[in-house]
Amino acid sequence: MNAEDLPATVLAFFENIEKYYGCKTEITEGLFSEIDNLDNHLTTWSLSEFDLVRSAYRKKGLKFMMEGANRYYEISADKIIDLKQPGRHKYEFIEQYGLGVYRITKIRFHSKY
Repeated sequence: MNAEDLPATVLAFFENIEKYYGCKTEITEGLFSEIDNLDNHLTTWSLSEFDLVRSAYRKKGLKFMMEGANRYYEISADKIIDLKQPGRHKYEFIEQYGLGVYRITKIRFHSKY
């Protein structure tokens, strides 16, 4: 994605996330070290599922938040370097936390639409 378009695309995602309230939300998170070589075998993965009940933006700390019963997940707005939509109701965020430290967050909404 073009770096100039990224802020508007991220903002549009979170401005429209309410349409997924009540939907089963699957978040797959991976930690990896080479941005040009996202190898599934060299990535540390975790998975969580919940019904999305609310979302918010924490201005102090620059975090986007998604919440469900007994689940809370945040994405650092100022660390996002890429956002893709690989399919309908599927999104992939990549954040850079340091030199050679990346997190990919794959979000899939099981939408009723």
